[in-house]
Amino acid sequence: MTARTAGTALAAGVAVVLSVVVGAPAFAQPKAAGGQATVSVLHAVPGLTVDVYAGDKELLPDFAPGTLTDPMKLDAGSYDIKIFKDGEGPKGTPAIEKTVEVPAGANATLVAHLTADGKPALNAFVNDTSKVPAGKARVTVRHVAAAPAVDVRANGTAVFKNLQNPKEAKGEVAAGKVSADVVLAGTDTVAIGPATLDLAEGSNTIVYAWGSATDKNLALKTQTISGMHSAPSGVPAGETGQAAAHNQNMMVGALSLGAVLALVGAGLLLRRRADVS
Repeated sequence: MTARTAGTALAAGVAVVLSVVVGAPAFAQPKAAGGQATVSVLHAVPGLTVDVYAGDKELLPDFAPGTLTDPMKLDAGSYDIKIFKDGEGPKGTPAIEKTVEVPAGANATLVAHLTADGKPALNAFVNDTSKVPAGKARVTVRHVAAAPAVDVRANGTAVFKNLQNPKEAKGEVAAGKVSADVVLAGTDTVAIGPATLDLAEGSNTIVYAWGSATDKNLALKTQTISGMHSAPSGVPAGETGQAAAHNQNMMVGALSLGAVLALVGAGLLLRRRADVS
């Protein structure tokens, strides 16, 4: 896959995914608000930088691979978004120009990434903000790398097995520090890590395995959502996350790749599910 092909394919996907999170009130024109969404975006495609505009206003310049945005509260409604290859806006012709709908009630992280065979893709994942038992922490692992199935280990023991792109796995463990690494499924061959994770009580630490095994640039990215050990409320989180401002028992389902690609032509619609498999 050439850089040009990757740029064209990802631009279409990123146009949808970024449009949900970048519309500031000054540039948004909601048709019928009716609620808000909480959305973060992870750019997990190596080697491609883009600029994001709302109308003629640059909102996310030089949006680089490995960047995870802070979560944003957005009014539901319509947003006019333009996506340019880095440095080509706003006077040039955008790769994508689209008015998209921001749905109410969403709490998700949208990820532009590579499929297992190295093609650009786009997926949406639920961020589980349900309460965590006292003394526990939630760990969520998402496989968004151009790599085969993997096992995720904590202190040398496989805790999530045979995880495939673009699936996720999650569980609740004792709060505290843990040494985590990613190995090829069923082996001891380390693909990523080890890395020390500080799992705070009442938090959801989300770990993304991203990059390309072929290009030898596999990496981990973490997102932390906190505040689930007490009544749900908006609580500042760690490096790249924050708790939802209300109970999220009714979750937004993760979108399949096929559904997301369809949204490029039809607009964004997150389907609700009880959980993500």
